[in-house]
Amino acid sequence: MIVEYIRYRIGPQAAEEFEAAYTRASAALAAAPQCVDYELSRCVEEPGVYVLRIGWTSAEDHMKGFRGGEHFPAFFAEIKPYVQAIEEMRHYERTSVRGTGSSVPTMYEWAGGGEALERLTEVFYTNVLKDDLLRPLFEHMAPDHPKWVAIWLGEVFRGPERYSRERGGYHHMVRQHLGKAITEPQRRRWVSLLMDAADETGLPADPEFRAAFTSYIEWGTRIALANSQPDSKPPLEAPMPHWDWGVAPPYIPTNP
Repeated sequence: MIVEYIRYRIGPQAAEEFEAAYTRASAALAAAPQCVDYELSRCVEEPGVYVLRIGWTSAEDHMKGFRGGEHFPAFFAEIKPYVQAIEEMRHYERTSVRGTGSSVPTMYEWAGGGEALERLTEVFYTNVLKDDLLRPLFEHMAPDHPKWVAIWLGEVFRGPERYSRERGGYHHMVRQHLGKAITEPQRRRWVSLLMDAADETGLPADPEFRAAFTSYIEWGTRIALANSQPDSKPPLEAPMPHWDWGVAPPYIPTNP
C-alpha cells in the first residue's frame, strides 16, 4: 500500500463548501478498487489547513488505474475548484515504524458512534411494535423516541452529552418509566429484542464489547422496572450514568 497526502490551504469562507465537496467526492473514492481508505483532517492550530490522506494499493494503481478509470471524472468534478489551493501532493511509502498507543476507545466510539446507535434503536423499536408483549408499553410513543434512546445510550457510553443538554439528563429519563408497571417478562423481552437488533444492525460482536454493553442493558432495565412499579418513589435527580469497559477492555491486536 502507498499513502498519498494532499495539503490544502482553504479560506474561511470556503471551508464549509470544501468539506461538502469532499463529502460528495468521497463516493468515487469509496467505489474505486484502487482506494484502500481515505480521511480528510483539519488543522487545529491553523483551521484553514486541511490534509487529505488516501491509501492506494500502489502509486501506479492511483496514477493509471484510478485517474484513468471510470470513477475519476466524478471525483475531479467535485474537487477541481480547490486544485489551486493545494500546497503539497505526494506519495509516501510506509515504513516498519508504526504501532498503537495505550489510549482505550470509549464504548461509544467502539460501537460506531451515533449513527450506529440510531440504526440500532430504529430496528429495535420497529420490532418492539410487532411484539405482543411489548407493544402495549410503546404503541403511543413519540415518533422521535428511538432517536432519543440512541442519544441516551450515546451519552451513557461516553459519547456527546446531548441527552443532558437537550433533554435534561437523568431526571427526564426516570420520569418516562414512572407508573408504567413494567413486568419482568416484559423487561426480559426488551433485552432480548435489543440484543437481536444489535446483531441485525452489526453492532460489534466481540466478547468484550458485548459483555460491557449487556451489563449496562441489564442494569438499566432492572432500574427501569423497579422505578416503574406503582409504589416506587425513585430519586428524580441523579447524575447521568456512564458505562465503561469494566473488567475486560477492548481487544486490540498488536501490529506485527
